[in-house]
Amino acid sequence: MTKDVPVGDSTRLIHTAAEESARLPARSVGPAIQRGSTVLMDRAADLYAHGKITYGRDGLAAHHALIAGLKDLEHAEHVELYGSGLGAVTGAMLSVLKTGDEVLVVDGAYKPTRRFCDNFLKNYGVSVRYFPSDASPDEVLALITERTRLIALESPASLSFEMMDVGAVAAGARERGVLTLMDNTWAAGLYFRPLDHGVDLSVQALTKYVGGHADVFLGSAATRNPVIARKLAQASLNLGHSVGPEEAYLALRGLRTLPARLAAHGANGLAVAKWLMGRPEVARVRHPALPHDPGHALWKRDFSGACGLFAFELAPPAGLAETLAFLDALTLFGLGFSWGGYESLALYCDPQVKEARTARPWTAAGPLIRLHVGLEDPADLIADLEAGFAAIKR
Repeated sequence: MTKDVPVGDSTRLIHTAAEESARLPARSVGPAIQRGSTVLMDRAADLYAHGKITYGRDGLAAHHALIAGLKDLEHAEHVELYGSGLGAVTGAMLSVLKTGDEVLVVDGAYKPTRRFCDNFLKNYGVSVRYFPSDASPDEVLALITERTRLIALESPASLSFEMMDVGAVAAGARERGVLTLMDNTWAAGLYFRPLDHGVDLSVQALTKYVGGHADVFLGSAATRNPVIARKLAQASLNLGHSVGPEEAYLALRGLRTLPARLAAHGANGLAVAKWLMGRPEVARVRHPALPHDPGHALWKRDFSGACGLFAFELAPPAGLAETLAFLDALTLFGLGFSWGGYESLALYCDPQVKEARTARPWTAAGPLIRLHVGLEDPADLIADLEAGFAAIKR
């Protein structure tokens, strides 16, 4: 690919890291999967040479090809890989936090992120405070104290999909000497690029849309800040983070088709979401790409697309029994956690949102159900949901 000619995201991601394959005995479109812990040096002096790959945990061909692609995707100068999305969140936080610091965390964060903050960070002397998922930038920035070191964002919020003005929070935090981190898994680094909006650390679960096939655990943290880059690398070295070559290869494979898959997920998701809006059993559809959504203006301003993940509230008087009946009647929507693969999934969310929301009590018209709309035919998915609604009425 000619470096001087501007090309689109799809072209860049398909041809990313092509030089990794060019050095193979037979040139393939993907890098070699090198399985190895020991790395052999040509000379004894190279064993301790700065910048040399001296151990398999440093990453080999597939790892470096994936990192090159993610740097391109995220508009980043440095990317660190982790064994899971949660590993990326926790690894990034531990890189920049120390005893005595405080972190401000959005109330709608991914539940395992909250669990790490409440059960791990606090035990090591890091204070944690939560703010509402729809808080204004001024409300978030007003919480900053002299101990505040980091603000952790997720927009849209996990499960409930409130939007935040990420750029305004990042700008205000930087003026006050506070770092920002954003979990950007929903946009997959493609439809929103946090680093372009002033965020210091962009984190995502590559398990989801980058992997794309529900068969790999992986995460990444990206930055442009050279000081943070050194902290990320040092923390990974000291904590022993490493990623297997097969996982790196699978994530790179998914990265190359990400734009095409994410566009299909987004179109299918909107088709299902618009249909749900007309159902009498539905009180509210939570999807920022829909014009009625409270976060739509922010989404339209900052995002270039939507994925297939959103939620809806069942209308009263539906309760737990009706929710379970609805879910149990589904056949195409699998019942399970995670998302981002080719398959559609449904999840009852009330046990999580009611327990987790502490900055502001959770209120909704009825039970909350999250859908991940996969790559099946939307008409078939709609028919499956119709069967679920029919089960409620029995």
